[in-house]
Amino acid sequence: MTIFRMTTTIVSVADRFQELKQQSQCALVPFITAGDPDLETTAKAIQVLAENGADMIELGVPYSDPLADGPTIQAAATRALAKGVKLEDVLAIVKEVSSKVSVPIILFTYYNPIYYRGVESFLELIKDAGVKGLVVPDLPLEEAEVLIEPAKAMGIEVTLLVAPTSSQERIKAISSKSQGFIYLVSVTGVTGMRTAMGTRVNELLVELHQETDKPVGVGFGISSPEQAKQVKEWGAEAVIVGSAFVKRLADGTPELGLKAIGEFCRSLKNAIS
Repeated sequence: MTIFRMTTTIVSVADRFQELKQQSQCALVPFITAGDPDLETTAKAIQVLAENGADMIELGVPYSDPLADGPTIQAAATRALAKGVKLEDVLAIVKEVSSKVSVPIILFTYYNPIYYRGVESFLELIKDAGVKGLVVPDLPLEEAEVLIEPAKAMGIEVTLLVAPTSSQERIKAISSKSQGFIYLVSVTGVTGMRTAMGTRVNELLVELHQETDKPVGVGFGISSPEQAKQVKEWGAEAVIVGSAFVKRLADGTPELGLKAIGEFCRSLKNAIS
């Protein structure tokens, strides 16, 4: 069933999770790379996803050395960078679509662009654009406070990642600091489409829910409605899907790509509804 959101009032990430909890719903969080195949298509893609079941959207800032990204997203970032896409271009898209969609936009970026501009300046830029959440995959837990506290003061929630290899002590520390939700990485390694889910996901979801009442989103490797449904049944409050969306958007013409991600988004949302 296609889900249309009539209001353009954008709530925080935490508030969106609370709304979904009251409706006994699992969140669908698609990821796309900004600027691939072009910025105009990115703007349209955000609207298509919002109209077809996305509860939040993770928007990747193209980066030249994306350590956590698999080949599909790396290739998308390379194409975007080759066209000269910069952070300011990405934020201009967010600002443009913020008046047209009500889903919170979570920016996915590596730490170097934040460090380069300065934490306060970077946060002011993304806040002005309408960004509600932030995921920084190469930000160590031990250094996260430098970003979390000033971001919190600006109403931006910094979400931290739990890896399959994380110890119970580290899981506890990440759970206490992560804002909005906790991002559980389903596999060891980089992003990408896989045919099977990591064996520890179920166990880690149990551990996380014992440590915290914050919602947990599972990402990295989910590429089908069946996998999305499995993750929901294991107890995840959100399903995060990246490479499968990026690949569909890049295949063929932009029009065909937009049609493909709309259909795929609906199929994933139906699977977890």
